[in-house]
Amino acid sequence: MTVKKTGKKTFFIVVAFIALFAVISVLGIDKLYGDNRTTYVKGVDDIRLGIDIKGGVDVTFGPAGEFDANEDQLDSATEVIKTRLSSLGITDNEVYSDTKSDRIIVRFPWKVGETNFDPESAVKELGEMAELTFRKGTDTTTDADGNEVPSGEIVLVGDDIASARSAYIPTDDGKDYEYVVSLELNSSGKDKFAEATGELMGSSTPISIWMDNTLISAPTVNSTITDGKAQITGSFDADSSKKLADQINSGALPFKMETKSFRTISPTMGEGSLDAILLAALIAFIGIAVYMVFLYRLPGFVAVIALCGQVAGSIAAITGWFGFMNGSTLTIPGIAGIILAVGMGVDANIITGERIKEELRTGKSLDAAIKIAYKRAFSAILDGNITNVIIAVILMGAFGVPDSFFSKILNKTIFFAFGATAEGVVYSFGFTLLAGVICNFIFGVFASRLMVTSLSKFKCFKNRKLYGGDTK
Repeated sequence: MTVKKTGKKTFFIVVAFIALFAVISVLGIDKLYGDNRTTYVKGVDDIRLGIDIKGGVDVTFGPAGEFDANEDQLDSATEVIKTRLSSLGITDNEVYSDTKSDRIIVRFPWKVGETNFDPESAVKELGEMAELTFRKGTDTTTDADGNEVPSGEIVLVGDDIASARSAYIPTDDGKDYEYVVSLELNSSGKDKFAEATGELMGSSTPISIWMDNTLISAPTVNSTITDGKAQITGSFDADSSKKLADQINSGALPFKMETKSFRTISPTMGEGSLDAILLAALIAFIGIAVYMVFLYRLPGFVAVIALCGQVAGSIAAITGWFGFMNGSTLTIPGIAGIILAVGMGVDANIITGERIKEELRTGKSLDAAIKIAYKRAFSAILDGNITNVIIAVILMGAFGVPDSFFSKILNKTIFFAFGATAEGVVYSFGFTLLAGVICNFIFGVFASRLMVTSLSKFKCFKNRKLYGGDTK
């Protein structure tokens, strides 16, 4: 769309779009049927808050001593921790490994309303070695502490497992391929497994696989296995077969994990910080709105509308509203990134407003002044925002999880010798800054230009004083 095609209706169309977009971004769209809630578009209430706001535990594990773990061993240890978090009822967690520093980073927030959670005991339990057992059947019983524990006869333990890996092999009829988990036993496990499979072959009793007290698989026995090599089949895909292989391998981890760093954040402290930042941001936004309208009048009023759209766009990006990019956990530095991006949006509108004033003072017509001002201001706005984009990308690459898009790129280039630190709170800053800068171009530059140009078509808004010019 060009300036020449911008008519009077354009302003109302753009404002209606921004208003609708802001309402949906903040409130979201969901449907409540009975006790089931189906979310179509996430809103503010669906934003995942970081532990610096919500409060929680941030712990880093690593091999004890000088042991140098390889990638497979770290993947297996990661699966152990994920399984244990699930068994503790902590499903809202982040667990990932950094192979360059041999670290496993674990973060999980406080449960809502929880008052007796002992984070130090939880972290100690997470770091302990897992017990892997293969048992006859899936029977369970209750121990002295009231926990449900497996009770079937033990067939194999972790030390009996040489290796487990995901494999993609032809099916029995040879017409297709399927993912399986290939299992290889040590000499200590061959005879025991041969005896158990011989006993259970053809029966409905499976050989269940347990990680501590958590059942991770229960395959049935189709044949007697005497050579110590077995395959677990099922409805596996590449991810699920690798996950099960990692879980089985974790039962024979050759290293002991120890806590490298540990910190807890009180939810009260986090919520207090969040309230203070949001109040400060609201007051600052009102002050900016008054300042922009007072100093730049009509373009200032339009700038305030554009800033509302920019903030709504940042919220939408955080919630994962856009299909082409995932959302992000919101941390206190992430809120700072939103505020900084809003500042860049204000700066863009100030540059444009000043350019309009200057062009009007040179005697140009209102239409010409607006057109030339936006054209000449764009290069300055672009330069400033590109700088922020570069900074945001570097932060997201340096402090993101190792398998994130920017980390993969930068770890193969400028960070190849250092490794990612996976500090999520800083990643959130880069994410919100990048999202805010992109929204600034959409709303602060493109939408503002449409709105100002459209308003200038109205007779009542042709007064040059409304744009900071003289009465000529």
